[in-house]
Amino acid sequence: MTNIIIRRVIVLGAISILSLLAVQTYWVLRSWNLQEREFNRKVYQALLDSSRDLARVGLFVLKDADLIDQVSSNYYVVNINNPLDAPTLEFYLQKAFESQGLREDFQYGIFDCSSRQMVTGRTIKYKKPSAPGQVESLDAPLPAHTNTDYNYYFGVRFPDKSANMLSSMWLVIVFTILMLITIAFFIYAMIVILRQKQLSELQRDFINNMTHEFKTPISTINISTDVFLQNELIKSDARLSRYSGIIKEQVLRLNTQVEKVLQLAKIERDKIELNIEEVDLAELLRSISPSIELKIGEKEGELLLDVDATHTHVRADRLHLTNIVHNLVDNGVKYTKGAPNIRIRLTNDNPDKLTLSIQDNGIGIAKEHQKHVYDKFYRVPTGNVHNVKGFGLGLFYVKTICKEHRWKINLASEPGKGTTVSIQMPVVA
Repeated sequence: MTNIIIRRVIVLGAISILSLLAVQTYWVLRSWNLQEREFNRKVYQALLDSSRDLARVGLFVLKDADLIDQVSSNYYVVNINNPLDAPTLEFYLQKAFESQGLREDFQYGIFDCSSRQMVTGRTIKYKKPSAPGQVESLDAPLPAHTNTDYNYYFGVRFPDKSANMLSSMWLVIVFTILMLITIAFFIYAMIVILRQKQLSELQRDFINNMTHEFKTPISTINISTDVFLQNELIKSDARLSRYSGIIKEQVLRLNTQVEKVLQLAKIERDKIELNIEEVDLAELLRSISPSIELKIGEKEGELLLDVDATHTHVRADRLHLTNIVHNLVDNGVKYTKGAPNIRIRLTNDNPDKLTLSIQDNGIGIAKEHQKHVYDKFYRVPTGNVHNVKGFGLGLFYVKTICKEHRWKINLASEPGKGTTVSIQMPVVA
C-alpha cells in the first residue's frame, strides 16, 4: 500500500469520524434538551397544580408573578406567600406529580421564616418495588432561596433527575457506545497499517540493499569464471572444465534471480514506464521459440506453437511481453514432474481481441491456492516435488505487467492435469 493511499484512507476516515461525531453529538444534545424541556414542563405544571390546590384549601391568593423559580437543573422553589403545613403539601405534591406521569423520587422542604432555613422536609421514593411511595427523612435540609423577599415558600428537588433522563435515552447511549467502539477500531487499524507499512519498507530496503550487495561479488565471480574457462590448462583438464562450467551456470542463474528481485523492487517503488509500440505477437513468439525449445529440451520436453489467430498485432512493451512469455514457460517447465509439454497458442475470440494461452502438463494448482498465485513471494506447495527453485515472483510480475497494460489474465488449473494461463489483449485496428 503506497503512502498516497494510506494518507487518503487516514484523511477520509478522519473526515468520516468527525462527521459521525458531530452528528452523534448533535443528536445526543438534542435528545437531552428535549428530555429536559419535557421534564421541566411536567414539573412546572405539577407545581402550579399543587399550588392552586393549596390556595383553594387555605383560602389564599397566589402571586401572579415569580410563583415558580428553578434554582438549579433539579431544584425548584415555589413562592406561595402563605404559611403551609407539611402533610397537606406532601399530599398535593404527590397527587400533582402522579397526574403528570412523574413517578420520580423527590425531596421537598418548607421554609421557616423564624430561622430563615428550610427545616421541614422529607424524601418520597418510588423506585423501590417493595414499597412504592415510601417516605424517608432528609439527610440534610434543602438550600434556602437566595432571594430574601421570599417569606413563605417550599422547595422540591429531584436527586436522580440526570440518571433517570440518561436511562430514558438508553438507545441513543447504545449507539454512541457503538460509534466510539468503531472509532477505536479505526484508530487501532490505522496504527496496525502504519506499523505494517513501516515493517514492509524495512523489509524492502533490506532486500534491495542485499541484492545490490550481491551484484559486485556475482560480477567478480562471473569474470573470474570466464578467465578460468578460457585458460588452456583448464580446458585440457575435463574435471576442472566441468566444475568451471557448473560455476558459470550457477553464477548466471544467481544473477538472473537477483535481477528479478531488483526489477520487482523498482516496480513497487516507481510506476512502471512502458515503452509501448505495435508488436506482432505471432512474429515475436516465433523469434523467441528457439530459446524456449532449448530450455524445454534440457528436460526432454516438447514445445507446440499454435497460431490460429489472423489479427496478431497488439500495442505493448516488447521487453515486458517477452518476459511474460518466458516466465510462464519457466513455470510450466519447473512444475512438471516428467518431460514438459508446453503449448503456446494465439486465438482471436473476436476480431477485436487476441488471446495468448500458455498450457503445460505440470502438477497443476489446487483451487484453494489459485487465488494466491499472483501474490508476491507466494509459492504453491509442491508435495513430493522438492527440486522447484524460485522466489515466488514470476506470476506477481506477470500480473503486474498485465495490469499496467490493462490486459485481462485468467488462470485455469486442476491438480494432476496441468495449468493454462490466458491473457486477453486488444488488437490494433
